[in-house]
Amino acid sequence: MPAELIVDARNAVGECPVWVPEENALYWVDIPNGSLQRWDAARGYVHAWKAPQMLACIARTNAGNWVAGLQTGFFHLTPHNDGSLDTTSLATVEHARPGMRLNDGRCDRQGRFWAGSMVLDMGANAAAGALYRYETGKAAHARLNGLITPNGLAFSPDGRTMYLSDSHPLSQQIWAFDYDIDSGTPSNRRLFVDMRSLPGRPDGAAVDVEGGYWICGNDAGLIHRFTPNGRLDRSLAVPVKKPSMCAFGGSRMDTLFVTSIRDDHSEQSLAGGVFALNPGVQGLPESPFIL
Repeated sequence: MPAELIVDARNAVGECPVWVPEENALYWVDIPNGSLQRWDAARGYVHAWKAPQMLACIARTNAGNWVAGLQTGFFHLTPHNDGSLDTTSLATVEHARPGMRLNDGRCDRQGRFWAGSMVLDMGANAAAGALYRYETGKAAHARLNGLITPNGLAFSPDGRTMYLSDSHPLSQQIWAFDYDIDSGTPSNRRLFVDMRSLPGRPDGAAVDVEGGYWICGNDAGLIHRFTPNGRLDRSLAVPVKKPSMCAFGGSRMDTLFVTSIRDDHSEQSLAGGVFALNPGVQGLPESPFIL
């Protein structure tokens, strides 16, 4: 099945799609506009809420609201039907330098929220980014430093492998880590895939029930699937140059939703849209953040 445009969102930087089964709805963000968006799959309606800062990543909580990574740290979000968005700071991030924000993020299988940080000016080529872990009632501390544009965060079905990419043109690496599910500690960092020899920069990712790692090939209009041993298994095309992140959803968890980027120089009419693909495999529900 070719990629289907489900929302002509025209997002500047669409990111972090999250399927919510009980609502039959897809949520995602538009980072620079600080926008939380929701697509009702049954009726096709789209709702949007405005956050007070850039909004980079979200995860559903076990209470039915949201935890989010914004520009300055981690926040609790409660969207209302009247379009208002309650925003409460949970933990501030001490960025390494001015002009930074959080970027890609998601929960591990145990409900801890992880998010990376990056310098807003990618042209600065600054390895000032870090990977943070946040748990309820605790401060957010950097667990991994020296990143430029952290992306591709995902966890294997059993939760014991963590994946992370750096999508900056100077890096384009994907790493795997052993992950201690009790302490939430990654270790034994190793190269999983070197994307410099493949089309596209490694952006946002998701994992299927077989342990396949799906990652957006930004700049190439492709979504790549890698087997757990790092072999390229297949590549699916989307009709835009810059797919940004993917997530499984739908009634059978067999639809792959893909957000995309519409930059100032984009000449593609569908850029910034949200797409649906048939990947040929089922995905895993996103683990909620445990309040």
